Order: sequence, then C-alpha cells, then structure tokens
Amino acid sequence: MSGLKLFHTTDGGVTEVAPRLADVEADVQGLIERHMQTMLGVRFLASEYSTGAVHGGRIDSLGLDENNAPVIVEYKRGTDAGLINQGLFYMSWLLDHRDAFHRLVRERLGSAVAAQVVWTAPRLICVAGDFSRYDVHAVREHRRSIDLVRYRFYGTDHLSLQTVASVTGQPVGTRAGSRVPGAPRACAGAGAMEELAAAVDEVLRGLGDDVIAVQRQQYRAFRRLRNFACVCTPQQSKLLVYLKVDPTQVDLVPGFTRDVTGLGHHGTGDLEVQLRTDRDLERAEDLFRLGYAVA
Repeated sequence: MSGLKLFHTTDGGVTEVAPRLADVEADVQGLIERHMQTMLGVRFLASEYSTGAVHGGRIDSLGLDENNAPVIVEYKRGTDAGLINQGLFYMSWLLDHRDAFHRLVRERLGSAVAAQVVWTAPRLICVAGDFSRYDVHAVREHRRSIDLVRYRFYGTDHLSLQTVASVTGQPVGTRAGSRVPGAPRACAGAGAMEELAAAVDEVLRGLGDDVIAVQRQQYRAFRRLRNFACVCTPQQSKLLVYLKVDPTQVDLVPGFTRDVTGLGHHGTGDLEVQLRTDRDLERAEDLFRLGYAVA
C-alpha cells in the first residue's frame, strides 16, 4: 500500500492508484493554476508572465498569498537543479519592478487589494517531481522565503502536494535581528496577554517542522503552504486566534469559540478562538492540531 492512494469507483468499489509524474510540465502548471487558492492559499494573477525583452524571461505563475505577499510559482516535471536559481532570478526582477506587480493586482483583484500588498517577504514556491538534498540545504541557507513542493498525480485528475522544505528568509529591507516593520505591539498593561501570546506561538510552532510564522501588522500567521492559524495583537483581557477550521465541524462554546464565517476580521480563518488563560490554551490545542492537519 505504500505510495498508493484509494479512490472510490462509480460502482461503489475501491481501486488502488499508483503515483506518477506528469506527462508534461504544463499539466502540473495548468491544474495548480486552476485551483491555486485551494492548493497553495494563493490568489492566481497571471500565467507565463513576461519579464520583458531585456530580461528575456517568463514567470510560470504569479499570485498573491493570504497575507498579501507576492508569490512566484515555478514548475518542473521532474528534478531540475536549476529550478531554485531560476525562481530567484525572477524574484530579483520582481523586486525591481514592483509597480508592474501592483498594476497587475489592481487589474485582477482591485485597487483596495493592491494597496495592501506587503513586500517584506515575497515568496518563491517551487513545484517539482522531486528535490535533491542539495536543494533542501540551499533554501535553508538562503535569505528569501522559499517553499519546495513535491507533486504526484494519481490517475488523470488527482494531484497530491507534499512540502519538502519551507523557509522564511530575512525580511526585505531589514537587518538581521531588527524588528520587522509593522510588527504588532500589545496595548499597555497587557503583559499577561503577551505571555499568553508567547505560549500560543510555542504551541503552534511545535505542531510540525514545516510550520512557518509570518508577521503582519495586525496579526501573525502560521502556515504550512497555506495559513492554518492567525494570532491577533493581544488585547487588554483576551487573545484572538483565527483557525482554518470549519466551524460546523466543532462544538461551539460561547465565550470561547465563535463562527465568524463572512464576518470581517484580521487574518484568515472562519473559527474564532478567544483565549484568556493558560487553561483556555490547553482547551484550544486540539483545535490548533485540527487546523494544522487540514492546511
């Protein structure tokens, strides 16, 4: 059974399907672009985006992630030692042509979204049949935010994605060890909530080696490929956490959990968790694990 997945057939039976690589690279790119927000947590902007006659390149896919960071996605059918360097080549171009990216976002998603683009940590997502240990080592040594994602097809239209390595590089325009611009500060007198936020941070990071924390002005997002939890700036008497968990699948407890589907709030996720004490954090840990599992 190792390496196989089970799919239900039309007659109610079950069949085993062996994993395979795509016939051509475009098959992977096309499927992910059609379902990019679901698969990667990235809003699709453009395919085969030209970097101009002088630069002479085409970015496979451009997008904007849940935390409003620009994203470049590059694909290879199998293993390619040049994939990461190619993506970083395009990343350098993008950082030098931010106005072009803002125009693209305005055209596709509107002016309000374009005004929220965050350039502190643009991302490169490399999707390939496999990666070498040298690739994994390289991204961990680099200062950019890079995700290495291994794909496999099952049958003709089922795709699995597995994160091989995920790193958040040094924020663009900051010195090592400096405070990230816009990082939230707790309100005065909220020392207990700051301590609780630090404990939440430790629990969320401890869910897996692939957890990445991304600081934004009003919240800190915890993601794998997609966000699964967002921790807001501590308030005077409580800490709000938003989880990518279906509220209809949990027992809601007044004053502890709330369905915020369709309601505006910082971060992403439809389940709000209100934390006031360490006991609340203990109660929330199963929900944190559920969010991590489905991310």
